[in-house]
Amino acid sequence: VQLQASGGGLVQAGGSLRLSCTASGGYSSNYVMAWFRQAPGKEREFVAAISRAAISTYYSDSVKGRFTISRDNAKNTVYLQMSSLKPEDTAVYYCAAGFRTTAQAMGIRPHDAVDAWGQGTLVTVSS
Repeated sequence: VQLQASGGGLVQAGGSLRLSCTASGGYSSNYVMAWFRQAPGKEREFVAAISRAAISTYYSDSVKGRFTISRDNAKNTVYLQMSSLKPEDTAVYYCAAGFRTTAQAMGIRPHDAVDAWGQGTLVTVSS
């Protein structure tokens, strides 16, 4: 499966932004989907994940209550709605897919759970 992320940009602190990630070369409904991010000078970190049928979601503590992950399997697309953005949310955001895994595992053991990475989309939050 190939993943294409979009929707990044420049936004002021307190604003909102929605990222999209479209899968091709396979059915996204077969995959657990997730978002990760990497800030300048830092390691890539988990943001959120969603199960195949969108029954369960899993978030990092740093975004819980502000970000919402969702998916539309008919469109092979996963979304990340980001609200109340902070300057520390500035990062390159990556979508990822895992085949034989769970949403929680994508957050806890990404090296084992992620089977495919998309290219990143840059989100910059100004103060």
